[in-house]
Amino acid sequence: MVDKAENGSEMTVEFRDVGISFDGDPALQGIGFQVPPGDMLCITGDSQSGKSVLLRLAIGFLKPDEGEVLIEGQSLGEMTEDQLLALRRESMGMVFQGNALFTGQTVFENAAYRLTDRGWPDERVESEVLRVLTFVGLQEDLTKQAEDLSGGMKRRLEFARALIGWPPIMFFDEPTSGLDPINARQMLDLIIRARDLHRITSLFVTKSMQEIPYLATHCARAGKGEEVLIDSVDAVSSMRVIVLDKGRIAFAGTPREFQESNLPAVRHLLHPIIQEPHQHAECRDPWKHLHDRHKDIDPEGIG
Repeated sequence: MVDKAENGSEMTVEFRDVGISFDGDPALQGIGFQVPPGDMLCITGDSQSGKSVLLRLAIGFLKPDEGEVLIEGQSLGEMTEDQLLALRRESMGMVFQGNALFTGQTVFENAAYRLTDRGWPDERVESEVLRVLTFVGLQEDLTKQAEDLSGGMKRRLEFARALIGWPPIMFFDEPTSGLDPINARQMLDLIIRARDLHRITSLFVTKSMQEIPYLATHCARAGKGEEVLIDSVDAVSSMRVIVLDKGRIAFAGTPREFQESNLPAVRHLLHPIIQEPHQHAECRDPWKHLHDRHKDIDPEGIG
């Protein structure tokens, strides 16, 4: 029996006591959580804590050694590869850390490929691509080559490719990695808009601690006409945070509980200890040999 959310619908994403190992070394152990439709789950932790592995299990790129992963009530482990492909195509989008664009294609072609692969008619593809590219602010760049875009524009195009067809579930693997603060903020605002206006269920992986309170205290609403406003709020009630530590869930709760937690795994992330430099460490002068040579040539220091 699949657990039900409070509104009676099935959980969109659910992990049931999931574990996976690589070459005998556990990467994740005993992972269990539920994400109701339209909610956001932030996943954080140190490097190598299992964050990206968790996302790859959720999208079906990996299969667990133990436990069960369910998407929209369907167990991924019981699906054939063709069924998995169909589920990803219809229900999932993912924004990766690195550049996954087709560099030899235009902005339009990059955004359209999932729809053309599904056999959509050209007229419908054009309409949908324009809608999504307008959402991410690239509607004036349809004919540009993907490789000629700036870093921020490339990341927005990657978001558009994942968002095409408006899947109900989105996975974000450090989507602001490598972006400057302005482009990173723009990316977060787009994710908030997708979450709040389109009720897209989101799993958001990050190592940037400032991103969690921003996502938790800002929401999107429709303004006049096509205007979209990002408002500050006390808390987004549908958002949760989990902290992975050595492959296990060390914390699970609201963003406020995360900020106030005294658990070592959480305090380590929020208040990292910076090692003091050794006071008596010897530091050699890299120019000393040149000074010594010069004195040997001209002991009086006169040119």
